[in-house]
Amino acid sequence: MKNLLFNRRRFIKDSSTIAAGAALLSSFPTSSAAASGNASKIKFSVININHSHIYGMVDAVTRGGGELVSFYAKEPDLVQAFAKKYPQAKLARNQKEILEDKSVQLILSSGIPVERAPLGIEVMKHGKDYLVDKPGITSLEQLAEVRHVQKETQRIYTIMYSERLENKATVKAGELVKAGAIGNVIQTIGMGPHRMNIKSRPEWFFDKKYFGGIITDIGSHQFDQFLFFTGSTKADIVCSQVGNVHYPQYPGFEDFGDVTVKGDKGTGYIRVDWFTPDGLKSWGDGRLTILGTDGYIELRKNIDIAGHEGGNHLFLVNQKETIYMDCNKDPLPFGEQFVNDVINRTETAMTQAHCFLATELALKAQQHAQKLEFKK
Repeated sequence: MKNLLFNRRRFIKDSSTIAAGAALLSSFPTSSAAASGNASKIKFSVININHSHIYGMVDAVTRGGGELVSFYAKEPDLVQAFAKKYPQAKLARNQKEILEDKSVQLILSSGIPVERAPLGIEVMKHGKDYLVDKPGITSLEQLAEVRHVQKETQRIYTIMYSERLENKATVKAGELVKAGAIGNVIQTIGMGPHRMNIKSRPEWFFDKKYFGGIITDIGSHQFDQFLFFTGSTKADIVCSQVGNVHYPQYPGFEDFGDVTVKGDKGTGYIRVDWFTPDGLKSWGDGRLTILGTDGYIELRKNIDIAGHEGGNHLFLVNQKETIYMDCNKDPLPFGEQFVNDVINRTETAMTQAHCFLATELALKAQQHAQKLEFKK
C-alpha cells in the first residue's frame, strides 16, 4: 500500500522512461487566457439551454478567452437560471437575432438533443463556429448533412465530450500516454454509469426519438476516449446491445447499453447505464481503464469508493511500481485551445475528423444494437 502513496515527483525521479516524457510534458501549453490577463479573444453566444452541461461549456470557453455576450432560450425557468449565473449576457428576442449578429463568432448549445444538429447547420450557414453538448448529432442522416455543410462552409462543428475534455484526471492520462508512460495502448474500457433522478427529468428525456438512444447519448463520450487514447482513425463496431430492463413505465427509454469496438490501433469496450444507486456520493462512478504494453492507467473520474475524497483520481501501474495521482490541481487546456482554433482556423483542441468519427461509431452501434430482454 505504501507504493500507492508515491507522488508525482517520485514517479518522475524513479522512472527513466517517463522522466524523458516528463520533459516533453513540461513543454505542453497549460496556461489559461484568464491567467495571462489577456482581454477577450472572441465573442460568443448561447442558443438553447435544455441541459445543465451548458454551464461547464460556457465556463470553458470563458477560461479560454471568450466573452459571453448574449443568449436565447424559450423556457422562462431556464432563462432565469442562466441570467442569474451570467448577468453580463443579453437576452436575445429570438435565435435569429444571435445568428445574424456579425460580432459573434461562436455559438454554444445544449438544446434538446434531436434539435442540436439542425441548429448547428444554421449556425455554420451563418458563418459561425459551433460548440454543442453531446450528443451533438442523433442520427446518421443528421450526420451526413452536418458533414456536408461543414465541408462546404469550413466552419468548426465541435461536440463537447466533457468526460475527457473537462475531466482533469483524463487530461493528465492523455499527457502520460503521449509521453509513453504505459507503452502502446492496446485497449480502453470505459464505464459511464449515470443516476436517473426521475423527478428532475423533462419529458423528452424518456423518449428515444429526442435523445437518440443510450449509446448515441452517453456512449458518445466513451467512443471519443477510445479513439483518443488508442490513436485510432478508423474503427468498426464488433457488437452492441441495448435494453430497457427496469423502467417499463417509459417504453421509449433505454437504461443499459454496451459495445465492443475494434480500431486500426486498438480495441475498446464500452458500458453505459442509468443505474447509479442513491447511496453513491456522485451522479456516477465513471471509470476508464487504459491498457498499454508496458502498464495501465485507471481513472476514477468522479469518486473513489476505495477512500480518496472527491474526483479526478489517476492510478498508474508500470513495470516498477504503482502510483496514485490526485489531479485536482491540473489544468484544463480545452477552452484555450478551442478559442485559439476559432481564431486561427486550426485543430488543436479536436480535429473535425475525430469529432465526427466518435459520433458516427456511437450512431452505428446504436442502430445495429441487439435488444436486451430479460425474463423476470
